[in-house]
Amino acid sequence: MTDEIIEEIRSVSKNLSRAILRGITLDRAGRTVTASIITDEAYTPADERSAAAIIRKFVPEYFESKVVISKLSPDEEMVEKKIEEAISTFSKALYATLSKGDISVTKSENEFHYVIAVAPSIAPANLCEKVSEYLQSVFCGSFSGECVVSQANLEDLEVEERRDEIEFETPVRTFQIEDFKILEGEKIRTTAVYMSDLNLVSDEVVLCGVIEDITERSYTNKKGVEKIYYCFVLSDTTARAHVTYFPRLKTVEKIKQLKVGDSVVCTGLNESYNGNLRYTAKTIDFGKTPNGFVPEKRTSKPVPKYYKTVNPQSYTDYEQTFLFTDRTVPECLKGRTFVVFDLETTGLNSSPVSGNMDKIIEIGAYKITDGEITECFSTFINPERKLSEEIINLTGITEEMVADAPKTEEVMPDFFKFCYGSILVGHNIAGFDFKFVDHYCTNCGYVLERKIIDTIPLSQELLFLSNYKLNTVADKFNITFNHHRATDDALATAKIFIELLKLKKSLPNY
Repeated sequence: MTDEIIEEIRSVSKNLSRAILRGITLDRAGRTVTASIITDEAYTPADERSAAAIIRKFVPEYFESKVVISKLSPDEEMVEKKIEEAISTFSKALYATLSKGDISVTKSENEFHYVIAVAPSIAPANLCEKVSEYLQSVFCGSFSGECVVSQANLEDLEVEERRDEIEFETPVRTFQIEDFKILEGEKIRTTAVYMSDLNLVSDEVVLCGVIEDITERSYTNKKGVEKIYYCFVLSDTTARAHVTYFPRLKTVEKIKQLKVGDSVVCTGLNESYNGNLRYTAKTIDFGKTPNGFVPEKRTSKPVPKYYKTVNPQSYTDYEQTFLFTDRTVPECLKGRTFVVFDLETTGLNSSPVSGNMDKIIEIGAYKITDGEITECFSTFINPERKLSEEIINLTGITEEMVADAPKTEEVMPDFFKFCYGSILVGHNIAGFDFKFVDHYCTNCGYVLERKIIDTIPLSQELLFLSNYKLNTVADKFNITFNHHRATDDALATAKIFIELLKLKKSLPNY
């Protein structure tokens, strides 16, 4: 709506052709709406009356309207500071390399030209276009810019980044096996790997857990002989592992005696197959997790110092906060930061140990600070596999859209940095989205804290609806969006989350 207002104001007079709308304030007690406009040209009483008439059209009849026009043309120092502010928003990595003198600004009448000395490979695409757009949202006047090459601080930055990559290696957690008893193996096993840490490739990995499911299957070997094999589902309370086992003739009868509820120790091979990990047991014995087993906390890589691939963008939700919208912020939102996110994926398999786990193809996330939506994190991800027709039809995301997108290992460090220190929020986040980001962050060495709030049970607690799908809950609050796209779904969820907490007036457990 604000875009529509300012465009109409600019069209009524050349004196207001570069005007910007600084803000609109509402005095509820005095029933007055005041619009503040900035222009870089001298204006006439007629211009002021024209602008007032336009504002009047957008204000309800029971409110008075006022227009305050002021003339402002920035100087070079003001523009330079705003360029620094813009770069700090668009690219933290580039901002970290800036030195005194890397930004210069010259002024000619109402036109400004700036030059930014940037380190190669650090500056985001269309930097000057983004900076100019930012300046035009703050100041009147025309802005143009260019980037020139600078080597300053680049070597120090690269050394620091390499150090971060080399010095930290995520340790694999293990626990002591109790009551070990040989069934078919020949070696006593004393320690087992946490199933939640089963993201390593190794010729010998020991797992210990309770059998939750056993399935006997068959295959025909190269000689045309039918053979049996078993698929086990094991759990050690940290995760579940799917285990394939091909029995030997001398032990097949022993294996047939195993049943659901038995606690076993598997020793086998964990290998990469078609981009996923597959565990095949060589031997199966008896053994248990420790009595009263409490998993130790995973160790995470430090938070990356810079965004390298995906730079969050500042966000202002004019529609949600405009004029007569209730902007009261619940106390439970103040002093806290939330990241509301949504994913689009290649499918629904969110278990890393159940075979062909699906990949993320889009992340959309919004940061809520003190009850205001302030930042957006959005990117496609190249899944390095073909998209099914079902996913293409559901999401509208095509092969071409993800072909040149960054890969998972390039995106997750940036996503971890964006989320660090925040409570995570999502619609079905516990049952779906968190499992994906937790797994792929862990693969990169980053451990997300499990501080999550799911808007589905929160909606079920506070609303009476026929169902609690995202679009149904959004309709309840008159929130419109493009469903089945991560960025749109995340924004809708962020708005829903704020509205739900206005009703609840306290945070749910997380």
